[in-house]
Amino acid sequence: MVLESGWQTLGPDLTEDDEALSSMVLEVHRSLLEGPLAGDPSLNLALPIQPRALRRIEDWRVLLLLTPWMFARLLFPDRPLDIDIPPGWSAGERSDADYLVLGPMLSLELLGQVQRAHLNYHSRLGHYLLQPICLDLERYADPEAVFEDWNQVIRTRDENMEQARRDCAMQKEISRRELFRRLKPGA
Repeated sequence: MVLESGWQTLGPDLTEDDEALSSMVLEVHRSLLEGPLAGDPSLNLALPIQPRALRRIEDWRVLLLLTPWMFARLLFPDRPLDIDIPPGWSAGERSDADYLVLGPMLSLELLGQVQRAHLNYHSRLGHYLLQPICLDLERYADPEAVFEDWNQVIRTRDENMEQARRDCAMQKEISRRELFRRLKPGA
C-alpha cells in the first residue's frame, strides 16, 4: 500500500486481482462481524456477507457489499485521491480506532458527476469510500430479497429516466410550436 497525501490505497496484489479483492473484502467484514459487531442487536444474521458485481469504473474498483448490517457500494481508487484526509482519519489514527460504518462525508467526481461517499479505512484495505444503499436490513429474510429490492429500484430509476427523456423531448417540441406560432402574422 502506498502512503501519499495521507491516502492509503490497495496494494498491487488487490488492485490487479478481482478475486483477491473480493476475498479480502469478505475476510475484513467477517472479522468485523466476529469482533466489534458481535452481539449487536441490529444485525440481521439471516444475511450473509457477500461482495458482488466487482468491476472497474474509470480509475476505481467498485463493488456491492451485503452484510448483516448494511448494503453498500464500496469504491477503491487506484491511486491516492487529491482530497485531504479529515483529522482523525489517517492510516495511523484509524489503525487502532473503533470501527465506524460511516466515516466523514466526501465529494468526488466519477463518471462526470459529483458523487458523495463516506470515507472508511481498514488496515488490510486502506482508505476507501462507502455509499450506503440500505442500512436498515431487518425486514429481509435472505440476500435474494435485498437484491430484488435493489433491482426494483434500478428498474424504477431507468423507467423514470426514460420517461424524463420523453417528457423533455415533448416539452421542447411544444416550446418550438409556441415560439413559431408567435412569429406568424396575426398570432
